[in-house]
Amino acid sequence: MLRALTSALRLPSPWRPREARGCAANPAAANREIQVCALAGPDQGITEILMNRPSACNALGNVFVSELLEALAQLREDRQVRVLIFRSGVKGVFCAGLSCPDHGDQLGVCHGRISADLKEREQMSEAEVGVFVQRLRGLMNEIAAFPAPTIAAMDGFALGGGLELALACDLRVAAASSAVMGLIETTRGLLPGAGGTQRLPRCLGVALAKELIFTGRRLSGAQAQALGLVNHAVAQNEEGNAAYHRARALAQEILPQAPIAVQLGKVAIDRGTEVDIASGMAIEGICYAQNIPTRDRLEGMAAFREKRPPRFVGE
Repeated sequence: MLRALTSALRLPSPWRPREARGCAANPAAANREIQVCALAGPDQGITEILMNRPSACNALGNVFVSELLEALAQLREDRQVRVLIFRSGVKGVFCAGLSCPDHGDQLGVCHGRISADLKEREQMSEAEVGVFVQRLRGLMNEIAAFPAPTIAAMDGFALGGGLELALACDLRVAAASSAVMGLIETTRGLLPGAGGTQRLPRCLGVALAKELIFTGRRLSGAQAQALGLVNHAVAQNEEGNAAYHRARALAQEILPQAPIAVQLGKVAIDRGTEVDIASGMAIEGICYAQNIPTRDRLEGMAAFREKRPPRFVGE
């Protein structure tokens, strides 16, 4: 395994500024369910994935999943992406999994409706359901394996597969009151199938994860923070995007750090927590060795010695 890890780790190509592209930069992008926005100015290096399927509360339909996989494949090879934020373009919802939640009048566009995705799933054969769930699992694995840090900005509902998407991210920020999250599959005769049964215990511990999955309980953002499910819970604002702004501020804290060290730190943590402590220490050693010859390490040491801010270039 360690030999495979060594060969899998490769240093990113040099980071260079690029022309920013907004969600509306390409007229065709406005009609896409997944839109990619690269921020400019002092936020250059932060990229956002905007989930924009208002008719179905960002439910995980075939088109939605395909466009998200396509975006991740392109961004994965873009070494200029230092932080990736997942956010919603639909007020009151982050991602509703397979169906629109019944949440009163908070979100008129999906009130009281079952999404076409759940209706389609009801018509699937057992084999087709298996293929579909495997595809969702692959999507969550792609998010989890993304090289740069990922942040989920949950300003509204994140239910079922929507919470599984957030769990696949490295960090989670939620609105304290308007965010509602839960692995509610058991309330519909299902069980989490896109990684939730594996990622939730790693986040909360086995007993608490079992309780939440067995009961299908929904949590507010404040409750989720108290349990350690989200990193930050913030008061919602009038625009309904407070979690996004907190996620962006968190990304701004990550942005100035050495990108290769951050990337290798993510690998060391993710791979190390999958194995025993001795193997984890060996993985950490491999990652550390990968970082030693980088220009950024030398720059960090020089900046400390010269008492100035470092200028990391991702080399």
